[in-house]
Amino acid sequence: MSVPLILCHKQDRIATIRLNRPDAMNTFTPEFADQLDAALWQCEHDPEVLVVLIEAAGPHFCTGIALDQFDDKSAQQYRDFLYRIDAFYHTLARMKTLTIAVVQGYALANGAGLAFAADFTVAADSAQFGTTAINVGLICLGPAAPMLRILGRKKTLEMVLTGEIISAQKALELGLINRVVAEDQLQHSARQLAESLCRKSPLALRIGKEGINRLGDNPCYDEALNSMDDLFASLCATADAQEGVQAFRQKRPPVWQER
Repeated sequence: MSVPLILCHKQDRIATIRLNRPDAMNTFTPEFADQLDAALWQCEHDPEVLVVLIEAAGPHFCTGIALDQFDDKSAQQYRDFLYRIDAFYHTLARMKTLTIAVVQGYALANGAGLAFAADFTVAADSAQFGTTAINVGLICLGPAAPMLRILGRKKTLEMVLTGEIISAQKALELGLINRVVAEDQLQHSARQLAESLCRKSPLALRIGKEGINRLGDNPCYDEALNSMDDLFASLCATADAQEGVQAFRQKRPPVWQER
């Protein structure tokens, strides 16, 4: 029986997806990509899950697409192959559930893209990031999609075309990741973040994520602001919003009803 390439389990309201090709630095193959995408959708469709941790077995998070996959294919075959490999970018962008990438070692090429496309990224202080495909005659255009939203054109172009590998601290300064922690505190710190999010109103979390995503998609300031007010109004009318305000005023913990 083959070992699963992606492992998934749930504890309380936090699901953990683990990349499980440590001997291959968790590199992508079509089967690996399929299992990752299926695990993300499994978590998204589980009403009990509020936060998903994306972590990796072994010393490295992920070093991109396995180079042995770049064999003799036609342009159409490569297109089909890459659509399958990069399905997770679409899925992460569509998910209402919050995601946290937990990064150690190298996060390169599609591994960097996975780390940057998650809602939050917590990295060990020894982690390194890079869009390195240019160094083998390829190009990191999948990772460029989330990077462009975070960095803008000039810095994305620089990283993608130079293939430079940067430290976790530099990634933090650029806004590509959220937190840098000691390596021996990585799992604990990521879970602490997940647990703190789980204490918030589930409805507010989902509406907050939807709102931020909408802001990135709408270049018109007035339309974007009105859309945010529409979302906020829909949240204000829920039982959880009333509960949150009342609990604060009564100096007690809120009891979320998710309605």
